[in-house]
Amino acid sequence: MDFMMSPFIVPVAGCAVGAVAIISGIWFEAQQRRNKAEQRMAMIARGIPIAEIEKLLGSGDEEKRVRDPLRSLGNARRTGIVLVSVGMGLILFFVALSVIVQERDVLAGSAAGIIPLAIGIGFFIDYNLQKRELSRFGLEISAEPGAELQR
Repeated sequence: MDFMMSPFIVPVAGCAVGAVAIISGIWFEAQQRRNKAEQRMAMIARGIPIAEIEKLLGSGDEEKRVRDPLRSLGNARRTGIVLVSVGMGLILFFVALSVIVQERDVLAGSAAGIIPLAIGIGFFIDYNLQKRELSRFGLEISAEPGAELQR
């Protein structure tokens, strides 16, 4: 039972949980494909036409859905706002904490806020690049909230 008292048990267990989750997802997807293939084979064996099989199960080579550019823009903007807010909140929290406890070393914790702040700024840059790309294709985003694309 000495291994349970090790300081490394929590990080190792955390990594193990992540690895198990990834492997489980891959295994589950493979099982779904195998089941779908078995269903197709059973339907073909019963003499069901291929057109009807594809209608019921979908074609074997599903294409990726086309993403809505407005949804992608909205997601980038929303994520940027949330991450910048989290970053600023962490920085302000540690500044306020250092003032309250009157300990300057606590300010080192505010560096943790730089990570989400930088990622959020990256999302804002992505948002502006997406807007510019849409305008290159002749689509303009109106300044009013809730307005749609204009040609």
